[in-house]
Amino acid sequence: MPRSDLTTSAENYLKAIWSLSEWSDEPVTVSRIAEHTGLRLSSVSDGIRRLVAKELLHHAPYGSIELTDTGRAHALDVVRRHRLLETFLVSTLGYTWDEVHDEAEDLEHAVSDRLIDRIDALLGRPERDPHGDPIPSADGTIRLPDARPLSADGVAGRVVVERISDRDPELLKHLAEYGITVGTELEVTPGAPFSDSLVVVPRCDCHDEPISLGRAAADALFVSSVDG
Repeated sequence: MPRSDLTTSAENYLKAIWSLSEWSDEPVTVSRIAEHTGLRLSSVSDGIRRLVAKELLHHAPYGSIELTDTGRAHALDVVRRHRLLETFLVSTLGYTWDEVHDEAEDLEHAVSDRLIDRIDALLGRPERDPHGDPIPSADGTIRLPDARPLSADGVAGRVVVERISDRDPELLKHLAEYGITVGTELEVTPGAPFSDSLVVVPRCDCHDEPISLGRAAADALFVSSVDG
């Protein structure tokens, strides 16, 4: 199926399903898609049925939703466009990393493959976007960094930030104020008892004081261990 046969809505569903499964092993369901997209359950159910009929998704009754090979190829194409556009907006047009998500959401459906290839070449074939998410290659190859949420059991000591979810622009602004971006090294210790928090110290020139992070922030940061 050529890209021209897909509606904007279909592309958004495919990208949402890929995004929900990219960093999580939790089954993708209609309710999770509805929460992710802000759409009604009935609208999502109708959309999923249409994509199953086009052989872009597998969905057994009451089961999880999975991309077919064709659906995965289209999803990665949208993801590639979105993440390259975010990278271009930050590196070339001077946007901040908390401003680019909505802009890329609008542009990703309008840009041509030729323009995306030109942007990719101009940027030097970047492997990750400003938030650390991997950018698929033109042939659909994608390599996830070896990372897990900061909130995961056993994360402590020295870690490096590999990826930060861009779902909450205000969180991105907050983290940037403390110098926490992709590539920042952190020293991690437990927070106060029963606080469900962590204390981190960024190893950067702009800030070296302890920062308390709640569960939402810790869930949004994906890190790898420096200590091995």
